[in-house]
Amino acid sequence: MSAEIICVGTELLLGDILNSNSQYLAQELAKLGIPHYYQTVVGDNTERLLDVIKIACSRSQILIFTGGLGPTPDDLTCETIAHYFGAPLIERADIIEDITKKYTARNRVMTPSNRKQALIPQGADILPNPTGTAPGIIWQPKPGLIILTFPGVPYEMHRMWLQSAVPYLKSQGWGQEIIYSRMLRFWGVAESALAEKVSSYLNLPNPTVAPYASKGEVKLRVAAKATSNIEAQKIIAPVEKQLKEIAGLDYYGADDDTLASVVGELLRTTNQTVSVAESCTGGMLGQMLTEMSGSSDYFWGGVISYDNSAKINLLGVNASDLDKYGAVSAIVAEQMALGVKDRLGTTWGISITGIAGPTGSTETKPVGLVYIGIAGSNGVDVTENKFGVTRGRSLIRHVSACTALDQLRRKLLAQ
Repeated sequence: MSAEIICVGTELLLGDILNSNSQYLAQELAKLGIPHYYQTVVGDNTERLLDVIKIACSRSQILIFTGGLGPTPDDLTCETIAHYFGAPLIERADIIEDITKKYTARNRVMTPSNRKQALIPQGADILPNPTGTAPGIIWQPKPGLIILTFPGVPYEMHRMWLQSAVPYLKSQGWGQEIIYSRMLRFWGVAESALAEKVSSYLNLPNPTVAPYASKGEVKLRVAAKATSNIEAQKIIAPVEKQLKEIAGLDYYGADDDTLASVVGELLRTTNQTVSVAESCTGGMLGQMLTEMSGSSDYFWGGVISYDNSAKINLLGVNASDLDKYGAVSAIVAEQMALGVKDRLGTTWGISITGIAGPTGSTETKPVGLVYIGIAGSNGVDVTENKFGVTRGRSLIRHVSACTALDQLRRKLLAQ
């Protein structure tokens, strides 16, 4: 038994609207322990929607539709579902009454086109919409098949799902088990390298372990099926412990942790402070640090020294070194880190200087070359990083800031 998510709307296919509904529903199905193996996006076209319904009925037992429930001619979901199963559409007076009340409350008059939203297949139950005018349906057109429809507006769909769909599915025997997962997070290791290290865990039946990579970060999703979150956590715990031991310092946190939040907590608990001097990242590192509530406890400020004059006047970088070695160099990164640390009086100073591209490179200094300096009580360490031209400007800047945080994290853990 499995569910299938079908999102209807040409605007989704064109990329005009981000399809967040499928992500939300996938997460909600996991909470109920309902497996789902397919998601489909289809435009506002009757024939193609009929094809999708036919395929979905052959492989899934719960079909969840979002979108296509509005009052306009291209809103085809309900009438197409009814047509596929040979059921007539019935106008429900209670839906007309509900829509009329909502329009009256907004000092508006219901238009004739809104009557379309009151048409549902004969035998279907209404899935109430507390906020919008388009109700959904809950229908079992044949034994072993459940159909749920929702409007495409996310906040309407979320409320309808929680208030009506979840209780209904539980009443049908679903939700006896849940799928609970932990997302383990790693930095400084490639996805392929980590996957090789943990390869013996990737075929476990329960919990399952799956690798992911995104924007320089690698993740391992550890998911367990159980009767409760507590039981699932017990299943996950020993595997999580072993994975962390294998990864060592490359593991930095789990679930909602970020490099900035982990570094911030390490600084706070040890009563240490940090300041930043940024060139190519243009304040991104400072932004990451200040996204954390209470970051003023440990982050004292920074300098965006984009032009060489700012490096000289604000950070004390030697002008002759800039002339000789250039702004993107180890010696300049070293002086930037020391300069911001000394001027702001912090425990640590971090510097980033590099070439984010797409212009500004030379044969000896390609796009993606970034120097990161970490100044502490024992001097300065500078690393040369080659993040690669193919990553693009935005990603090079992001990876540079994250790598700087990771380098500080490792130093704090080594104390």
